[in-house]
Amino acid sequence: MTRISVELIPRDAETLKADSAEVRAAFPMADTLNVPSLMRFALQGWDAVPLLRPVLPRVVPHIRAIDVDPDGPLPGIGVQGLEEVLVVQGDPPADLSRRTFPNTSESVIRRYRREAPHLRVYAAFDPYRRAPYRELEAVARKKDAGAAGFFTQPVFDARMLEMCMGWLAGETVFWGLSPVIGPKSRSYWETTNHVVFPHDFEATLEANIGFACRAIRTVRAAGGHVYLMPLRVKPVRYLAPIQQALESLSS
Repeated sequence: MTRISVELIPRDAETLKADSAEVRAAFPMADTLNVPSLMRFALQGWDAVPLLRPVLPRVVPHIRAIDVDPDGPLPGIGVQGLEEVLVVQGDPPADLSRRTFPNTSESVIRRYRREAPHLRVYAAFDPYRRAPYRELEAVARKKDAGAAGFFTQPVFDARMLEMCMGWLAGETVFWGLSPVIGPKSRSYWETTNHVVFPHDFEATLEANIGFACRAIRTVRAAGGHVYLMPLRVKPVRYLAPIQQALESLSS
C-alpha cells in the first residue's frame, strides 16, 4: 500500500505542532511525516518524534551523517516511538567552527543496523547531483550497508520520474515532490541542487499541483511511496488541492 509523507521543517515545537495539525486537516491521505535535522534550528528531527506521533503515528527523522559523533550515541536512540530514520550525508556548515565528523552515509547506516537493529533505515537518492551511474553505485553501497529503502530528492517532470523508477525498480522508494513557484524558487533548485528542468516546465502553483497528482497516480500504480515537500508555499495551498483532485478521480 502506498504511503504518503509530508516533510515539515522543525523551526520550533509550537510551529511544528501547528503545521502538522494543518497537514492532517488539509491532507488526510498523508500517513507519515518526515522531519529534517537542520543546523540553523535547535529542534532536531528525532526531537520531533514524540511531538508529532499524536498527530500521525509514523514519523521519519533525518539524520545527518556528518553530525554523528563516532564516539557518542546515535541520534534518536531511546526516543519513544521511533521506528524509522533517514540517513543523509549532510552539507558542510558555513560556520567552520561547528564541529562535524568525517562519516559517510554508509558508515552511519551500518551503525544503526548494528546498534539499533529494530529501526528501519532509509538512505538518500539524488538523480541530479552527479552522473547516474555514480549515484547508482552509491545506491548499491547503501543497500550493502543495510538501507531498507530510499527517499529521493524531489523530481519535477514525468520523464525523469519514469527514468528513475526504472533505475530503482524493485526498491522501496519514497519519491519526492516539491512545488516550484516563480523564478526565485526555480533558481534555488537549479543553483543549490543542480536540477535541470524540462523546457516546458511551468513554475506556477496550478502546474505543480497537476504534476504532483499525476506523479502520485504513477507511483501508486507501481506500488511505491511519495513524500511531499511544501517548500516556500503554505502547506494547505499545495496539499489541499492535491487531496481534492485525487479524491475526485477515485470517486
